[in-house]
Amino acid sequence: MKFFDIHAHIFPPHVAEKVIAHLEGYYGFKWAGSGVFEDLISSMDEAGVARCNIFSCATKPEQVETANNYLASLQEKFPDRFTCFGTMHPEYAAPGRELKRLRSLGLRGLKIHPDFQRFHIDDPKMIRIYDLVGDSMPMLFHVGDPYQDFSAPKRLGRVLDMMPGLKIIAAHLGGYRAWEEGKRYLVGRSLWLDTSSTVGYLPAAEARKIILAHGCSKVLWGSDYPAVRHEQAVADIRQMKLTGEQEEQIFFRNAEILLGL
Repeated sequence: MKFFDIHAHIFPPHVAEKVIAHLEGYYGFKWAGSGVFEDLISSMDEAGVARCNIFSCATKPEQVETANNYLASLQEKFPDRFTCFGTMHPEYAAPGRELKRLRSLGLRGLKIHPDFQRFHIDDPKMIRIYDLVGDSMPMLFHVGDPYQDFSAPKRLGRVLDMMPGLKIIAAHLGGYRAWEEGKRYLVGRSLWLDTSSTVGYLPAAEARKIILAHGCSKVLWGSDYPAVRHEQAVADIRQMKLTGEQEEQIFFRNAEILLGL
């Protein structure tokens, strides 16, 4: 089986330890990886993962260009192992210019994390950015949070209502620890779901029901490394007892089609 991970994080070495400590404190569990390049490659190789889609998140507008440059450099150095999604921030002064530059760098999409970037998914400032992106590239949203509603599934549903032509990936099967709301507002609609950070919080049988209700042709495998390592993320899908064809769609075919690889 081939594996294409649509959802993995990487951090520059000088900030990785600090970022991981913050994430562990926020989410309340020990993360399995260190988030640096060498450990990501090790995790991929342990599980036979051919390619990862990686991203970082600008929590301040002044971090946008630096983060995009870092991701583009990794994709350029390792084109057979990595594709990368860039980052954007609602307070960044010239989003249209940076999106044009992001495309010229070869970055394949945008990763948006409303909870850590501190905006609501349906904030008018972000609607302006979504309009600039249009259907030119996918946008992967962290969706769902047990402590705040910046990334509530219903907010992403509103964006879909307003802008149905966007290429949206809703992480965590439509809502981390908000799966009932995700089923109400997102499952079955015209968007992709990824499988990251679901099994372990949601029983495998329940995750399987969401996948089948949404349709396997619109589901993407994501590890959420460094939260978990890739071997565990593969095992999580295998617990669902899907058919071989369904596993192929989820593990790699849908991602290859979406990103044109």
